[in-house]
Amino acid sequence: MTETASDPYLLARDAAAAIAEASGVASHDLALVLGSGWAGAADLLGETVWQADATTIPGFRPPAVAGHIGTLRSIRVEGSDARALVLGARTHFYEGAGVGVVVHGVRTAAATGARTMVLTNGCGGIDPSWTPGTPVLISDQINFTGATPLSGANFVDLTDLYTPALRDIAREVDSSLDEGVYMQFQGPTYETPAEVQMARTIGAHLVGMSTALEAIAAREAGMDVLGISLVTNLAAGISAQALSHEEVLEAGRDAGPRISALLAETVRRITGGAPSSAASTSTSTSGEQS
Repeated sequence: MTETASDPYLLARDAAAAIAEASGVASHDLALVLGSGWAGAADLLGETVWQADATTIPGFRPPAVAGHIGTLRSIRVEGSDARALVLGARTHFYEGAGVGVVVHGVRTAAATGARTMVLTNGCGGIDPSWTPGTPVLISDQINFTGATPLSGANFVDLTDLYTPALRDIAREVDSSLDEGVYMQFQGPTYETPAEVQMARTIGAHLVGMSTALEAIAAREAGMDVLGISLVTNLAAGISAQALSHEEVLEAGRDAGPRISALLAETVRRITGGAPSSAASTSTSTSGEQS
């Protein structure tokens, strides 16, 4: 085993160097992981100056889930000089490749210089008022995977894992946004009704199979973190309907234009760009009110 392969931080630095060489962009200010339903936001952020198949960069794998793209993009954020790195190649924990692969994109983003990490996902909603298509800010999380990207005596404070100031910026764009606690299960099975009731009892409002491990790695790297979930379905036992991946994809497609505009405008404001002329602090993107 090579030194690079055995050291995930060195692998991330090698990946960052490869991105800089291929893109001509020396560093990035912000990075995004675009989950189910969120891919359209990349097209609204600004000018794409580089795009490549993620597998051309060390440590990245092709996506294993329908609805996910497999590219990396460097974007000049509209209205600013900021550069955003869009990670379209998310590896999920249930794929069995190990936690290091799951968080490789986050560590690579940090190695490119990004100080802000935006994590998105499609998830199940426990609150029945959050109908499919509702975006929800993540205020905290429960890591129920039984794993961590950290090793050894590496004690990282997660008190404000999801940066409050970033949630405030998102609410400037859409004042109707609710927030809740996200709970990551290992997957790939959907949660049972009993597991959803357990999640609700211990304080979760959203359940899914991503994000929590990535958020821990981002905080370890000293990044500010913004998390936004798209409720694609009511969780098992909250609705009488059976769950399916097709339902997740359909909800993402239906909500795509609204949530993409929300995310792109939020990123512009985070990076100091001028608000879009179409932005309104009173515009609702919530599935409840649309």
